[in-house]
Amino acid sequence: MKRIVVLGGCGHAGLPFALALANSGFDSTSLDISIEAVEMINSGKMPFMEDGALEILTKTLQSNNFRATTDFNAIKSADILVIMIGTPIDENNNSNPAMILDLISECMPHMNSTQLVILRSTVLPGTTDLVAKLLQKNGISADVVFCPERILQGHAIKELYELPQIIGSENVIAQSRASDVFTLLGVKTIVVSTREAEMAKLFTNVWRYIKFAIANQFWLLSNDAGLDYSKIRDAIAFDYPRASDLPGAGFTAGPCLHKDTHFLATASNNNFDLGYSAILINEGMPDYVVSKIEERFDLSNKVVGILGMSFKADSDDIRSSLSYRLKEILEKKSVKVLTSDPFVTTDTKLLPESQVLMESDILIIGSPHSRYKNIMTEKPLIDFWNILGKGSQI
Repeated sequence: MKRIVVLGGCGHAGLPFALALANSGFDSTSLDISIEAVEMINSGKMPFMEDGALEILTKTLQSNNFRATTDFNAIKSADILVIMIGTPIDENNNSNPAMILDLISECMPHMNSTQLVILRSTVLPGTTDLVAKLLQKNGISADVVFCPERILQGHAIKELYELPQIIGSENVIAQSRASDVFTLLGVKTIVVSTREAEMAKLFTNVWRYIKFAIANQFWLLSNDAGLDYSKIRDAIAFDYPRASDLPGAGFTAGPCLHKDTHFLATASNNNFDLGYSAILINEGMPDYVVSKIEERFDLSNKVVGILGMSFKADSDDIRSSLSYRLKEILEKKSVKVLTSDPFVTTDTKLLPESQVLMESDILIIGSPHSRYKNIMTEKPLIDFWNILGKGSQI
């Protein structure tokens, strides 16, 4: 039985991957610096929402195919080391390969030349090669590949068994070893060079971010013209395949898309005006929403309620959520801002939904949770997502 250690293995991307591997017959270990997360996972509890993960966690803990640990000594017995840390950036959202290299340096005392190292985090093109050279310089001739994670958070378990896996490799042996891992998950593999795989990861996320920016720009233009973008979008997309992927409007956030757009700009010597424009549009949405609300209401004597604080629908993850940017702006302009979210458990300031509905003068849907489709209120409700199906115009 192959032994795999997933570094960053208690995170939103790392844990589902480690569990899927354990469920597919590997001896799998999630290595993480979070003592709290490790203890929770080893007790049979998931630290975040992920469809299908709890059942696999329970099963693989009982079969001893899976465990979580904070002990880096676990790397010594691993056949395969998977690196799945958060996107390495500095305080200005610039890529920082040194973070990956420092982490590899920390792992090196526990590593050996027979191991396969799989990088899955978003990295600056060329980073995989730097990792391989660092290991070789220190007498470790391990195979190093870049196999970007491609999953949708919350649906990772399902997609890990369905989506083709890109494998970035510079030699046939490393390519074959990596392919064997993903073949056991039952997915097809596509082999490219490491730099091509690194760029493919960036292109994937930035493409999504730019698509959302186009939709938000269309919404801004429609709204300023007194028109409903959702109706225009429906008219465009109806039985018209070439426009079927035009998104609706909304907050575009989360831990990857925004950062990866900065990453790609760095990789192109900041010659990426389209990416920077997308950032300005998407990150400026909360400011625009508040400005349009101010045209209708005097916020200085209003209590504003925000329904939904996670960065996307039916999720408990608040990382980089623009609902918090919205809250910050409104706190400077209104009497009070009340917030609620049925999924988020990490924000102690959240209030019951019923209290927010009762005490607010104006309501804003911050995250398009499916439960809000049936919300009942006679108070002004700002729904630029069109979750209620009554239009997205403010």
